[in-house]
Amino acid sequence: MDTEWKTLSAEAASLYRQGQYDRAIIVMKKALDVAEKTVGPDHPGVAICLSKLAELYRAQGQYAQAEPLCKRTLAIDEKAYGPNHPEVATDLNYLAELYRTLGQYAQAEPLYKRCLAIREKALGPNHPSVAQSLNNLAELYRAQGQYAQAEPLYKRCLSIREKALGPNHPNVAASLENLAALYKATNRLTEAEDLQKRAAAIRAIIGRDESSKSPERKGLTREQMDLLWMDRTQLTSLKASALDPNTTVLTVTATGGLLNLKKSLKASDIEWAEKVMAIAEQATAASQRQDYAKAIQFYKQALEQAPECDLYLMSIGCCLSNMGKHREGLPYLERAAKINPNDARVRSNLAAVRRMLHG
Repeated sequence: MDTEWKTLSAEAASLYRQGQYDRAIIVMKKALDVAEKTVGPDHPGVAICLSKLAELYRAQGQYAQAEPLCKRTLAIDEKAYGPNHPEVATDLNYLAELYRTLGQYAQAEPLYKRCLAIREKALGPNHPSVAQSLNNLAELYRAQGQYAQAEPLYKRCLSIREKALGPNHPNVAASLENLAALYKATNRLTEAEDLQKRAAAIRAIIGRDESSKSPERKGLTREQMDLLWMDRTQLTSLKASALDPNTTVLTVTATGGLLNLKKSLKASDIEWAEKVMAIAEQATAASQRQDYAKAIQFYKQALEQAPECDLYLMSIGCCLSNMGKHREGLPYLERAAKINPNDARVRSNLAAVRRMLHG
């Protein structure tokens, strides 16, 4: 019985990865029930189940259901580990993130601060988890336009990450982009541009490293990206044409107009696009339900298979903007515009978010 709730929890995690969120919630609720009966309602194992169930609700934008679960997780871990344990800090951070997502900044701030204080004392001032807390508190201040409070936190976060993780780590790139966004918001455009260039250089290195590990992560050609802008019917039609030995140029009417794709595209390119598109279609469906948090998760999964795809970067930026997170969405749209500066849809969405930020 002691392992039954763990088995159920693993099953729920598997369902979650497959996108079966409703079924995952049912299984996770069962895991919670078994854990409570097996180890007691105040056991840390119950806190783990509560936390995972909260994450499932949060992934679907069901924040009202997630909040009491997060609070109970925190209460159990405080009792089990003491109020200054790193596990408690994790719970505080998670609850603060929930409040920040809801725009409840006054409730999020003291939780972030307490999380930061615990981590500094328990882990040391230069630990990557301290950097995460600094970044999250800075994001909270930036969302409220409190740039003077946010800037030193971003800078310290960047310094810690560079020393602890190395100068070319993805988290260093993220810190550079966050600080660049702050500089843009305060009209320090030259400084912002310098940081964005550094971040872009890091991401280019990461992309080369990843492409050496997996053929799925190779740098995309423009033609491969164009495949992902098509709809399913167009892609199926294109697949048939690609197999025709007499075809030299593949012409398809896509959403943005005619695409003339050279015969250099292989059938394997189209099969790859079908695989990525299956993930993106789940994102589109979630976005149409206005479940932008879930949509972003799927778009990020698609990006793992199609690195730096302008369509998915743009889509993430739009989802974040639709959630009211315009500043968080802006870097994604700017990256999409840099990759595909001539696309009217990318330019239009980027301009719209900039208007929301700056009027």
